[in-house]
Amino acid sequence: MTPALTELSLAAPAKLNLFLQITGQRADGYHQLQSLFQFIDLHDTLHLRLRQDGQIHFHSQLQLDDPQETNLVVRAAEALKAAVPMAKRAQLGVDLRLDKCLPLGGGVGGGSSDAASTLLGLNHLWQLGLSLQQLAAIGLQLGADVPVFIWGHSAWAEGIGEELTPCSPPTPQYLLFSVGSHCHTGRMFAEADLERNSPRCQAEEALQQLGHNAFEPIARRLYPDIELAFQWCQRHQLQPALTGSGALIYAPLAEPALGPQLQQAFLRSFPRAQAWIAQGQNRSLAHQQLAALDAASSDCAPHPS
Repeated sequence: MTPALTELSLAAPAKLNLFLQITGQRADGYHQLQSLFQFIDLHDTLHLRLRQDGQIHFHSQLQLDDPQETNLVVRAAEALKAAVPMAKRAQLGVDLRLDKCLPLGGGVGGGSSDAASTLLGLNHLWQLGLSLQQLAAIGLQLGADVPVFIWGHSAWAEGIGEELTPCSPPTPQYLLFSVGSHCHTGRMFAEADLERNSPRCQAEEALQQLGHNAFEPIARRLYPDIELAFQWCQRHQLQPALTGSGALIYAPLAEPALGPQLQQAFLRSFPRAQAWIAQGQNRSLAHQQLAALDAASSDCAPHPS
């Protein structure tokens, strides 16, 4: 019998919104969206180690704004544990350590991805055997973006972001830019000139409008550094776009070999900014890692003679 794992490290990858529009608002106040999600290989890393005392402990190198009880990683672990029969809960403990790489408040889904990788990793480590559908239902209680990270494939999203249809957009290399501005999501949604009633479209139509984002004109108006970064990209023949409600900007690289040169040129122009080169991926890195673990376990399993 293959020995059970006692610890696991799992990526929590960023996502990009390759298309994002708002088509209406529900009676409960939630906005109805249409978006095209794609993963990239830039990621946080979550380290999980089993505990025998049933406790959930969280560590991070950052002083996060949220106290531990509201941190999404801890909330995900607690929600998963609560979904297990009471008799088993006393055995389910874990030390969680988060190595943070993704920019906070950047619109790349960092917190949602951290929560999803917590659910995926603990389902594996605690040997719960829950389906992705069950994990996605738990994740939706934590945030509308969590299910796409649970399912782990690029997707066309509708509803509040939870109605997902797998799709496979092109996977270029991207330049990513963070100028240090944090777009406050509540403020972005509250702006009077936000387009809230765009005509619904199909995923095939969105693929012809990659880079469209309803929040872009607002972000460029409210945050001068974002406007300057867009202008810089356009001067360098890049096609910049905003992800989520901001503030991270991405641009596909038509010539990947020029990526490092453009990255350094941007940092010279914006010394307090950050810039990355990332690869588009239609399958989440977390799912790739879990599939590799499953394959390794299968190879180690005894075969009938």
